[in-house]
Amino acid sequence: MDIREIINELTVKQIISDTSIQVVPLSGGTSSEVFLLLERDHHRFVVKLNEETVLSAEAGFLQNYQSVKHFPDLVYQDPANRYIVYTFLQGSTNYTRRHKKKMLKILVHEAINHYKKEEDHAKWGWLGEEKDSWRAFLHGRIEETSGLLQGFLSVEDIQYVRGLVDQPERYSYLDAPFLIHGDCGVHNFLFNDGDLSGVIDPTPIYGDPLYDLIYAFCSSPDDLSRETIECAAAELNGYHAICGHFLYGEVLIGLFLRMGTCLIHHPNDLEEYMVAWKYWKNACQDG
Repeated sequence: MDIREIINELTVKQIISDTSIQVVPLSGGTSSEVFLLLERDHHRFVVKLNEETVLSAEAGFLQNYQSVKHFPDLVYQDPANRYIVYTFLQGSTNYTRRHKKKMLKILVHEAINHYKKEEDHAKWGWLGEEKDSWRAFLHGRIEETSGLLQGFLSVEDIQYVRGLVDQPERYSYLDAPFLIHGDCGVHNFLFNDGDLSGVIDPTPIYGDPLYDLIYAFCSSPDDLSRETIECAAAELNGYHAICGHFLYGEVLIGLFLRMGTCLIHHPNDLEEYMVAWKYWKNACQDG
């Protein structure tokens, strides 16, 4: 769909004031087309085009968290899900390797602690591809990643992660899923003056809020220390009783998944992640 056609539609629906608007193409990731609309009154909107199911899921997430200032506000959802419009969040996408502990604390307080439990939703995982349990979702992700990491991790290491995912006690506190961001990494963070100021581009999941925190923690290979994740996890709503061994296992699962992604998108980071892998495996085994 042509962006000018979209602008005409938005003008007719009085979403924007007129068609004489500046259009700036933005980076849209692997499959999205994204445009920034600049009105003469300095209002800024983002228009995103993607597949219907992808846009529907993202719109639902933004609608659900309309009051959370670190997420964009949904302005308009095309009835046919050809595009969505949301507010533009000011900030830089450049992550500098410092202050991760502070970044994660802001993420917890300004985003993750606002997640809502979906009491009536019995499925887990990506919207449209849900599984019967959180364990089943994680197990599927581990199996997908195992093929990528063969040759980099030992068979024993891969089996160790499978064993962590299969522990029944890992799911005893999860009575219902939350609607979480699902792609909550530094590549989707915005910063102002070095502080986290926004989180964009959700790939929504029905799951555990802790997943998003560990995803963010593992999304860059710097400062993957116990102190950093323990300080952030202590701020999570309902997670004050997390024991070290449980948290360490969750981190090792998240690190395993991140290493698979790293091989595809950031292979130069793998060496640092391998160092972190040994550190966190020892932490799990030492308790």
